[in-house]
Amino acid sequence: MFKDLVALTKPRIIRLNLIAAFGGFWVASKWHIDIPLLIWVLIGSALTMASACVFNNYLDRDFDTKMARTRDRALPQGRLRPSFVLAYAVILGAAGLAVLFFLVHPITGWLGLLGMFVYVVIYTMWLKRNSTWSTSIGGVSGAMPPVIGYCAVTQTVDEGAWILFALLFLWQPAHFWSLAIRRREEYREAGFPLLPVVKGVTRTKWQMLPYIALLLPASILMYQYGYAGRVFLILSLAAGAVWFLHAVSGLRAKDDEKWAKTDFFLSINYLMVMFLVMILDTQGV
Repeated sequence: MFKDLVALTKPRIIRLNLIAAFGGFWVASKWHIDIPLLIWVLIGSALTMASACVFNNYLDRDFDTKMARTRDRALPQGRLRPSFVLAYAVILGAAGLAVLFFLVHPITGWLGLLGMFVYVVIYTMWLKRNSTWSTSIGGVSGAMPPVIGYCAVTQTVDEGAWILFALLFLWQPAHFWSLAIRRREEYREAGFPLLPVVKGVTRTKWQMLPYIALLLPASILMYQYGYAGRVFLILSLAAGAVWFLHAVSGLRAKDDEKWAKTDFFLSINYLMVMFLVMILDTQGV
């Protein structure tokens, strides 16, 4: 049962988003780290994200029976009762928001609540079942962690918060679509109207390009406004250019599965490299 409770929170998603929250906190702190505050930010963010993921599992439990990737989860298999999972989601969310509102700063609590609302209500309950825009609009929730980390320190939403938001918001659609291309038949069978399912693989590849391209000016703004140094600028632009060129090569790729697998790998590594270098090359050292 414990293993299923952990799996419901989607630990891999939480891990990636905690790295982003840590990065946002570090950028705002400029190496002058308030350790207790950082710990509360990570705890509150983790609990809030975990709650959103459990709500997602609860709401998608019928659809999950239709996909090979998800049909072995606890709810489709009947290992946990839906009412128990719903209560679990509510408790995690209440705990996470309480930490953000009362132990970090009210602005981080509102940001966490906004992220949860977009992911659970706008994305999971509405767009995921009805529109190809689900991936793009759902990116709002995924872009919250670095903003929460940043605003925990600054206690305001300024240009730094917006740039961090842009970096994560732009990264997500291209990242997810590379996965969706590989699993499009599963999503089609389950009834999810994702872009590769509705518009096709070629249209999806074209739509990935502007998102990846816009990451480049977002990286420049991080440097221009003094939030990261020259090393970050060079490496982030280089990594972004490599990803963009590979995405362009997909327009001529004969093996979509192989191309999408490599593109997914590049997207993950782009995010990891970008935030690692951002942390190490934060201005104000």
